[in-house]
This record gives sequence, structure tokens and C-alpha cells, in this order.
Amino acid sequence: MASDVHVLLVDDNPVVLDMLRNALEPLARVTPVGDAEQALAVAANNAPDLLITDFQMTPMNGRELVQQVRSRPALSRLPVIMMASKADQNEKLGMMRDAVEDFVEKPFFLRDAVSRIKRVVDKIALEKMTRDSAGEGIVRGTLVQMNAIDLLQSLELGRKSCKLTVTNGNDQCEMYFRDGLVTHAVFGAVIGDTAVYKTLMWEEGSWEIDFTASSSMQTTTRSTQGLLMEGLRLVDEANRDAAEDNVLDG
Repeated sequence: MASDVHVLLVDDNPVVLDMLRNALEPLARVTPVGDAEQALAVAANNAPDLLITDFQMTPMNGRELVQQVRSRPALSRLPVIMMASKADQNEKLGMMRDAVEDFVEKPFFLRDAVSRIKRVVDKIALEKMTRDSAGEGIVRGTLVQMNAIDLLQSLELGRKSCKLTVTNGNDQCEMYFRDGLVTHAVFGAVIGDTAVYKTLMWEEGSWEIDFTASSSMQTTTRSTQGLLMEGLRLVDEANRDAAEDNVLDG
């Protein structure tokens, strides 16, 4: 399900531009542009939520485009993802590492590039929902909009402190975050890491984020990424076991 995030996608290679546009359209509203000059005009008339740009373009390259866009007061804090070779990142873009959300290394596998971009899109989508609910302190959504994995990654990237409640039927898990790290989780009688793992593959249900709630308890033992990696490993292991049981039963 596409989010309400508006992405301005800039690359002077029409093949790459079309490939990325097709891959990103299920995630966001994408405006594809073939050169930096046109991108400036588009940004001025229809401010994007995220700029994804290639570095190696002429006559204006991606770094110059970012500088021009951010010189406009309304776009001074526009999130940026830069696509560049490893050499360009090290030799020409080192000063931009703290100025961009992420780099996508060229050449790239499409799946890997979209995965990196999706993390930023999800973070921005969550921030937009938070702004829309300003004053209430609570953001609500469904797992179809954003699943538990995406929620955890977005809260980590945004370094959020809050309580995330994920509900699926009669099952419910509460997770407390401090600066993006899961510090405490409870699922019925289960607490800590195992409570988090139980929610990761839920496809249906709802979620609520309360930015006013906190907990002093520390029951988790891994970082947010560590919880995700171990949880997905356990899910894969369970799926393999189930497949083997089906083969034996057959």
C-alpha cells in the first residue's frame, strides 16, 4: 500500500529512472525527473517529502542540486537520498554524510536499493502521521499500512521515545522505546525479546504509538536491529520446519 510520501526521483539515465519509478510507486507518490534543472522547478512548485537523486549528472550534479533545493527556506530541511558510486562517496561526497538520510551505492541490485529507500520512506510517513495528530500525542494505523518490522525500523531511525502497541485479534504486544531502542516489551505473560518476536510476521491487525508513554523497565537484551534480525531468523527457521513436516506428512 503506497504511503502519502511524495518522492522526487532524479536521474539522467532513463532506464534507471524508469526502473526505480516502477519499483517505488507501490511505496509512495513518485515524480520522476530526468535532470537537475527540471527537478528544481518541480520542487519549487510541488514540494516533495523526499529527494532521491543521482550524483553523476550534467550540467548540474546531484550535490549541486541538493544545495540549490535546500537554499529555498521551505525546503531547507528536505530529506535526501544520494545515489553514487563508492569512489564518489569517499572522494567527493564525504562532507555530505551527515547531510543526507542515506546513500545508495551504484551500481546496485534493485531489491537492495528499494529496501534502503523504503526505510526512509517509512520513517517520513510516520513523521507525517505524527504531525497530523499533533496535540493528541497518539498515532494510529493498521499493519497493512505499516507492519511491525517497518514500525520498529522507523522508530529506530527517528530515535523516538514512545510506547508502541500492536494488536492482532485477541493478541496484543506493548513495546517501549527510548531514543529508538526497544527497552521493554510485554505480550501477555511473555516479556523482553521473545515478546517482540511474536509480532514480527503479523499481517493483519492495528497499531498505536503513544509519544507520552514511557517505562523504566529494561527487559530486552538486543538493539532494535538485533531484535529484528533474530526475530526474522526464528521465523525463517519455523517456516523451514513447517515445510519439512509437510513433506514428511505427504
